[in-house]
Amino acid sequence: MEHITSRKNPLILRLRALSTDGAFRRAEGEYLCDGHKLLAEALDKRAALRTVLWKERAGEAPLPDSVRQVTAPEELFDYVSPMKNSPGPLFTLAIPKEPEPVFTRAILLENVQDPGNVGTVIRTAAAMGVDTVLLCGACADVYSPKTARAAMGALFREKIIRCTVPEARAFADRNGLRLYGAALSDRAADIRDLQLENAVVAIGSEGNGLSGELLQSCDGELIIPMSPGSESLNAAVAAAIVLWEMQNAAAGGR
Repeated sequence: MEHITSRKNPLILRLRALSTDGAFRRAEGEYLCDGHKLLAEALDKRAALRTVLWKERAGEAPLPDSVRQVTAPEELFDYVSPMKNSPGPLFTLAIPKEPEPVFTRAILLENVQDPGNVGTVIRTAAAMGVDTVLLCGACADVYSPKTARAAMGALFREKIIRCTVPEARAFADRNGLRLYGAALSDRAADIRDLQLENAVVAIGSEGNGLSGELLQSCDGELIIPMSPGSESLNAAVAAAIVLWEMQNAAAGGR
């Protein structure tokens, strides 16, 4: 078992870069997660685990022989960790190859920049049986530590596809699905009146909503009814309601 004590150690520098630099993550094809629960999820889903950094001493969980295991003193571990007072461990995984865009339903996020919201939508999609999340525009980095933590293991089993608006439209057409955009407009239909068992539903940022380009590419618009005086919902909350309706429709609830 390796034991590292220097901040200048190449592995420490690499882990810090994976924690803070999205361009470095994409170039290296690797990302950083933390915590025993996420590590157990990664092992259960057979994610491509590469390196584990333990705080003070190694844990007892059996790991594949191919995984590099390292220990570091508390001060050095905390220097690397993206979380305050994390008990660890920190571990890295290979970023999976983007899957084929084949699906029966999906949630689409456009310009949702908060990593907590993006991670929460991925987690909720997994819980509601929607296995594909499309990301358009300036969405948060799926493989940042904050997004990965918010996704709570769903990142290891969901299909995540980054795409442009024309690509999203083409994916929907190729799979025989209707594309709906959530919007506050007079044209929008009540979500309860739509059949969403075979659909892609797009959610925009809380501040700006969906872009004109995306709305023009949609087959229709939908709205989540709210009490008078309410302006909008948090993107992750809106997505959760949409995903519930999609699950309910697929189960024959309407």
